[in-house]
Amino acid sequence: MEQSLQPQPSSRKNRAWSLAGILLAAFVLMRLPIIGTYLMIVDTMIHESGHALMALLTNGKVVSMSLFMNTEGLTWIASASRFGQILTSLAGYVFSSLAAFLFFWLLKQERHHLICCILLGFVAADLLLWVRNLYGIIWLVTFGALLIALLRAKRGWFVRYGMLFICGIVLVDSVYAALQVLELSMFYPYSAGDAANLSHYAVLPAFVWGLLFFAQSLFFGWRAVRLWLR
Repeated sequence: MEQSLQPQPSSRKNRAWSLAGILLAAFVLMRLPIIGTYLMIVDTMIHESGHALMALLTNGKVVSMSLFMNTEGLTWIASASRFGQILTSLAGYVFSSLAAFLFFWLLKQERHHLICCILLGFVAADLLLWVRNLYGIIWLVTFGALLIALLRAKRGWFVRYGMLFICGIVLVDSVYAALQVLELSMFYPYSAGDAANLSHYAVLPAFVWGLLFFAQSLFFGWRAVRLWLR
């Protein structure tokens, strides 16, 4: 008897409900004090690491990096050129969105442990090379310990759902953070972080860059969800 290789409607529906539940839980927990801000710093770490990596790729230098309790981050960069400054300012939000898409692609491939190792690589690099503020160090150490516990867990379901939840946090916050910078670029353009920096280096107003950041976050977020449901 031949069996259809097409995905069953019930399977796709179950995936849709499970993803909706994970993303909703991530969003709700992100709104809680203390635990919410702690979880959102995962995306902040990826964002700031994106700035650092692009600075190195454009012959710049990473002076220091800070991760703060209010979920904000700051990376001091010494860029070798104006073009390097532009690429470095662009890198944070784009890198975060790309990471969210990559993580969901790896989830689809059942490569949960690889995602954990990638995140541990960010933690180790930031801790050893760049982060020097106290809260940033404490957060990296504790989050690194959590990732190691997931890697050592003997129950496969614990690793799968733990990594799905963390990836859900990254996906939701990559879009939410981009929305925040878009709002700032509209009403407080000089306080719009990377969008404000780009308006200085690349002439276009902060609002344009804020809109670009938000648009790309929606694109990669949509691609990640579509990939998961396929």
